[in-house]
Amino acid sequence: MSPEELLAYDREHVWHPYAPMPSTVPLHPVAAAHGVRLVLEDGRELIDGMSSWWAAIHGYGHPRLNAALTDQLGRMAHVMFGGLTHRPAVELARRLVELSPAGITKVFFADSGSVAVEVAIKMALQFWRAQGVNRPRLLTVRGGYHGDTFGDMAVCDPVNGMHHLFSDVLPVHVFAPAPPVGPDPAYVDELGRLVAAHAHELAGIIVEPVVQGAGGMRFYDPSHLRALRELADAHGLLLILDEIATGFGRSGEFWGADHADVSPDIMCVGKALTGGYLTMAATLCTDRVAAGISASGEAPLMHGPTFMANPLAAAVACASLDLLAERDWRTEVRTIEKVLSDGLAPVRGLPGVADVRVKGAIGVIETSVPIDQQRVQEAALRRGVWLRPFRDLIYTMPPYICTEDDVSRITDAMTAAVHTLR
Repeated sequence: MSPEELLAYDREHVWHPYAPMPSTVPLHPVAAAHGVRLVLEDGRELIDGMSSWWAAIHGYGHPRLNAALTDQLGRMAHVMFGGLTHRPAVELARRLVELSPAGITKVFFADSGSVAVEVAIKMALQFWRAQGVNRPRLLTVRGGYHGDTFGDMAVCDPVNGMHHLFSDVLPVHVFAPAPPVGPDPAYVDELGRLVAAHAHELAGIIVEPVVQGAGGMRFYDPSHLRALRELADAHGLLLILDEIATGFGRSGEFWGADHADVSPDIMCVGKALTGGYLTMAATLCTDRVAAGISASGEAPLMHGPTFMANPLAAAVACASLDLLAERDWRTEVRTIEKVLSDGLAPVRGLPGVADVRVKGAIGVIETSVPIDQQRVQEAALRRGVWLRPFRDLIYTMPPYICTEDDVSRITDAMTAAVHTLR
């Protein structure tokens, strides 16, 4: 097919994420990707300011990751994980346990971040049922996002999230206000009252640590995460941390939890796990959680994805974690943070801008009016940058290997996008 034929067929037959059918927005065919650049079918090259939805932290076509993938392909591409195991999965589990916060010892592999959260919710509910206690609800905070499957949707923000169409069929959980940007003793007191009032029916608490992703790209003070850990301990609840977007250095620490020096009972990882090469995620937990679920002998953890622990994905994930261990990713992220802060500072105070915030390799412009996604993207494309804004947010999460010039071009594109606001 010619590029025109490809686009025409795509428009009529291929359903894209968060889009109607047929698509009503322009699509941009990608022919190749290398380093931090996407090469379009028409020959244009774009700096990928999104890391392919926050996953491609090492950029594209990295020789170490390519080699890990092709080496594993020569051995086996896939084998079922039921009743079998293999070296890449065990090696990846070992690396994850060694890298995880204290107390995390068990690894359940999943297909995607959404599935990892589903498994985490199952773990929490089944933990209590194995003790003969029915605690069917979770506590979370407004402004959160945990995925698009049914269990996940129920713990996403019920008002400002993207799942209000399903509110009448989702389980009803307990929502605290969104965590404040700075320390706030009154907020901590409110959390305490809410947890105490519902502790008898709560299996646990689930939040994104320090950075809230697709629910609003908000950052909050680590003291509130420490308060949730303390409240979970005081009431015997499980703390679930969704590190899918925050894990592997994105916020400036290896885990979001590291900002608060806390350890969860259950932790979800994904996105950057394989360096953006293949879909893979994991749900990790403590000995206490695993023993609580398994010791009763009533039922095993009832989940088993077909492609669980896929060898190709596990092999490239090991290589990606090795790259992080060998590279000075902290300096890379700090450099990106500084260039983002400097480049976006002039945007503050411009008409239509409500806030500008930066944390680690995350830069956000929050607008005071809903954006026109197409206009924003066209402004960025004219400057050779790919962005994927949504709602009232123009943001970037670039690959860690971006140069200072790359990041400056991204901030220039974001600034140009602000001038499209009406």
